[in-house]
Amino acid sequence: MNVNDTDPAGADDDIELRLRADLGHLPLIRSVAAGIAIRADFDLDAIADLRLAVDEACSTLITRAVPGSRMVCRFGLRADEVCFTGAVATEQPETPSAGSFGWRVLTTLADSASAWIEEDTGNGQAKWVYVQLAKRRPVVGG
Repeated sequence: MNVNDTDPAGADDDIELRLRADLGHLPLIRSVAAGIAIRADFDLDAIADLRLAVDEACSTLITRAVPGSRMVCRFGLRADEVCFTGAVATEQPETPSAGSFGWRVLTTLADSASAWIEEDTGNGQAKWVYVQLAKRRPVVGG
C-alpha cells in the first residue's frame, strides 16, 4: 500500500479508512476489523485476536505520527486471511522496535507482522511508517 494510491491493483474489495491519527479513533478501527473477520467466518477467539492486533498496530502508529497528521488503514480479505496495513507520517527515523512489549503482543496475536519506512515521493520530505499484519482463519476440525 502506498498512502498516495487512489486505486491500487487487486484491492477491489479492500476497505480503507483515512482519519486523524488519534487514539480516539481506535474503537472505530477495531469495529471494522471485527466486522471483516465476522464476514470471513472467523471464530470468536480469532476475531478477538485480530481486534487486539489491529489496536496494537494502530496505537504504535499513532504514537509515532506527526501531530495533527492522518492515519491510513486498509483492510483486505484474501483467501483465508484478513490483511491489515496502517501508515502514518512520521519524523522518527526507525520502525517500531521488534523487542518492545507492544510489538511482542502484536506478533503473538497475528500470524504475520512487519513494519517499514518509506519516503513520501509526493513532497520528498515526509516519511511514512507502515505496520502490516495478517490473521488467518483457524482451521476447523484440524
